[in-house]
Order: sequence, then C-alpha cells, then structure tokens
Amino acid sequence: MRRTYSQIDMDERRRIARWRAAGLSATVIAEKLGRHRSTIFRELKRNAFEDPQMPDLSGYYCVTANEMARERRAKLRKLARFSHVRQSVIERIIHGWSPQQIAGRMRLERHPICVSYETIYKFAYSADGQAIKLWRHLPERRARRRSRHARRRHGRRFSPELNILHRPDTVAERKQFGHWECDLIQFRKKFGKANVTSLVERVSRFAVFLRNNDRQSKPIMDGLIEVLQPLPHAARRSITFDRGTEFSEWPYLQAGIGTQTWFCDPQSPWQKGTVENTNGRVRKWLSREVDPLSITDGELKDICDRLNSTPRKCLGYRTPAEVFRKKLLAQMRRVG
Repeated sequence: MRRTYSQIDMDERRRIARWRAAGLSATVIAEKLGRHRSTIFRELKRNAFEDPQMPDLSGYYCVTANEMARERRAKLRKLARFSHVRQSVIERIIHGWSPQQIAGRMRLERHPICVSYETIYKFAYSADGQAIKLWRHLPERRARRRSRHARRRHGRRFSPELNILHRPDTVAERKQFGHWECDLIQFRKKFGKANVTSLVERVSRFAVFLRNNDRQSKPIMDGLIEVLQPLPHAARRSITFDRGTEFSEWPYLQAGIGTQTWFCDPQSPWQKGTVENTNGRVRKWLSREVDPLSITDGELKDICDRLNSTPRKCLGYRTPAEVFRKKLLAQMRRVG
C-alpha cells in the first residue's frame, strides 16, 4: 500500500544513499520506498552534494542531504514566522518588484531579517502564495516556473555604415552615459496600428514611454525629439534601433537634435537587449490585450515612474531614476 505524502526523513535518506551507491535507479528506489519517482528524482537533484574542485567526491550523502533540506525549509519558514517580513514581500511583489529586486534591496538597506530571491520565488509558488495568486504579479506572470523564449522580429535593409558593429565599444560596454535604445511596444491587431514607443538609456536603464496613433516614422521621430531635446547633448549621444520601417526617418532625427543612430542586424533583437528587457517588464501593465488608445498620458507616466523607481540588481539595487539623475547632474556640471 502506497503511503500518503510527507517530507522525506533521515531514515529514508539513509536507504536512498545506500541503494544509490549500489547502482539502483531512481525509479527502483521510488518503488522500494513507496514514493512517486518524481519525488526521488527531485530529492537527488536538490540535495546531492557537488564539489567542483574534486568531482569524485560529488554524490548523494544522507547526512548532507538532510542538512541541505533542513536549511532550505528553515529559509522558507522565515516568511512563515515573521509576518511583517512576509507582508512586506507580498506588498512589493504586488507593486511590481521582482523577487530578485526585493532580496537585493533588503540587503542594501541592511534589514535584520533577509531572505534570498529564491526563497521569495518558492513562497510565491507555495500553497500560501498560490492562494492569493502571487504568480500573477511576478515578472513572467506564469502559474508555473519555466523558461521564457525571446520573440523574433523582422527588419529590412539599412545602410552598412549604420550597422551596430560600427558602434563604439564605450557604448556596447556601457562605459558612457547618454546612449539609448528604442523599440515599439505592439498590441493586438484589433486595436489598429496604435503603439507605444519604448526608449531606454543603457547605463541607467531609465525608461520613457510615448504613445503613437500609428507606425509612421516621422511622428515617432518627432516624439523622440520632443523628449530628448531638453537634455544636454552628452545625455543623448546615440540611439540604437531595430530595422523596422517605423525608424526609417532617422536622418530627420539626426538633423533635429544631432543624435547618432545605430541599427541592429536583421532579426537580432538581442542586440538591443536593454529595451527588449524593459518591454518585457512593462507588459505587466501594458499587455497585448490593452487598447493603447485608451491609455491616458497620465497613466503612461505613472507606469514609467513606477518602472524607474524600482531597484535593479544590475544597478546595485539602486533605481533607474536615482542613477539617471546622478549621471545627468554630473554631465550638467561638466558643461557648466
């Protein structure tokens, strides 16, 4: 008779280690213990000891496995034991912060009780997290954790001298402030050709969003000029686009504010990964099911402010707004 589910205990781990050393498969071990084979596969994967320096010592050891399981449960229990920490985590997830951002900000602020982002993810997908559907507020918004696949985009030919391969290394390596990436956020065809321009500064990850009634290139460039023109030239050095026809009026942009333009290779959105990543984040509020013409300028600004006030791991858990302001003031002092 098969047993009802309970956590694997030390006695079972001793038997698993002994049978594993004897060469028995996980399926056979599961049958001997009266467990589902997925339970044994998961146990071997999560609690096996690995030594990168001495691979021969790697393996499944009952005492080590038990300690690893106990430590992992103890971390998760922090969110069960400390209600104020749990509530703070829940509120930040609902506000749009990712588990990684929450954990990183806690360390930056030197909280007396910190948890890892993996613990927060596990809590979000635990029975308690599922009960309030926290997964709906996570970056991927998936009921189960799984990998994401990059979307493909198609472009057209542009002049070879504008190719991203000619872009200076200082831009590619994010060593210089004032270089941007631009893309369009698209919606369902039933809403027509309306879209949102997504503009992101590469160093600070500071984002700006502009609504467009269609995909005509010149009005889109007019919007970019209006946003960037008030900035000093050192804060608007270049913009990297894909090869969509909506960006074909780049000479008009250059003539308007003198900003250099670069273009990705065809079907290579990863070459402007900063804006692609930003688009993925903003889908939390601007899903494809949203009618872009129904979004007010105020609502678009609120979304922008929320994204720019969220801490980022790549910025040492500072916010894009904080970093952008610091870099901009530094540029203005140099000019002055």
